[in-house]
Amino acid sequence: MDRGIQVDPDWVARHLDDPMVRLVEVNVSPVAYREGHIPGAVLWDAYRDLRHPDHTPIDPDELDAVLSRSGVTAESTVVFYGYAAYLGFWLMDRHGHERIRVMEGPRERWEDARHPWSAEVPEPESSPYQRQGEQPELVVGLEEVREMVGNPETVLMDVRSVEEFSGERFWPSGASEGAGRPGHLPGAVHVPVELARQQDGSLADGEALRRACEELGVEPGRRVVVYCTIGNRASQVGFALKHQLGYPDVAVYYGSWSEWGSSAETPVET
Repeated sequence: MDRGIQVDPDWVARHLDDPMVRLVEVNVSPVAYREGHIPGAVLWDAYRDLRHPDHTPIDPDELDAVLSRSGVTAESTVVFYGYAAYLGFWLMDRHGHERIRVMEGPRERWEDARHPWSAEVPEPESSPYQRQGEQPELVVGLEEVREMVGNPETVLMDVRSVEEFSGERFWPSGASEGAGRPGHLPGAVHVPVELARQQDGSLADGEALRRACEELGVEPGRRVVVYCTIGNRASQVGFALKHQLGYPDVAVYYGSWSEWGSSAETPVET
């Protein structure tokens, strides 16, 4: 794996004053960010900024707008951190952005490294974001996934918990208010995200994930489409498959279960 993709808190601290480096915290709630964040970092709320109110994902043009108001240009090095850092990374990789980094592990690594938080919310100067190239094959949508169901050349990989996969719950927290139909994609294999990451949320060495894939017949020669609830856990496993294990054809179903399970016409297994 290109170790340059992952950076530590000290690397981030050395680049705080670099105008070509943009820091983005990606999270599912603004609470932690408001209490303190890496100086200069903007917040991307995975629900409010990266999805619509009905939980469908934003499209590339809408992501351009998020990038513009975040002060990100095509020349920026974008460093993601926080709960959903790998979702940010994956979306930018799909966008064709070359200079993407992830601060590995939980956001608390910054504090553990004795670097200070900031409560000041930056207001970066907005500028149009110009895509230099795209990799649309990295992200698939609902209709594409519908066509993949039953296709032996594609592996649909569910990385949620046992309770979510079996249909006991819709959301990871177990909350049911406003939830859709629980279950999983027909024919999906179950590879829980815990096989790809350590207890603190950082990536594991990949061996447990490799063994699970081998046992399930998930071979590198097959197309692998990973999904979870909102695409965050799927992006981390997708990252591990692609950058650790060398799987050449990995995609994330960005809509994931929050979209599929909320549709009245999609097939569901429990």
